Amino acid sequence: MVAIDKIKKENLKAEVPQFKIGDSVRVHVRIKEGEKERIQVFAGTVIARDGGKEATSTFTVRRISFGVGVEKVFPVHSPSVQKVEVERSGRVRRAKLYYLRKLTGKKARLRQA
Repeated sequence: MVAIDKIKKENLKAEVPQFKIGDSVRVHVRIKEGEKERIQVFAGTVIARDGGKEATSTFTVRRISFGVGVEKVFPVHSPSVQKVEVERSGRVRRAKLYYLRKLTGKKARLRQA
């Protein structure tokens, strides 16, 4: 158990991005294609955060792409997540916004904080 804790502490990021559930974010992810690397941006609404402040903590971002809902789960402390920019803060009263999966259009909008 001690070895696992040591490995987890080594992989923690020094600066964890500050964002909340309901925020509209832009996640910059490092993508490796063959020998080349590039940065791809995934923009959407944070609908969940899991894992607390541990090394295995994740967050889920949802967006509508060409009429289809797309969700991606990102590890907070992953080296492939370059940065997380908060575009807009949303005011919510839930810890998980899974109800947004059923809503589309104007009904899926969140109040601005």
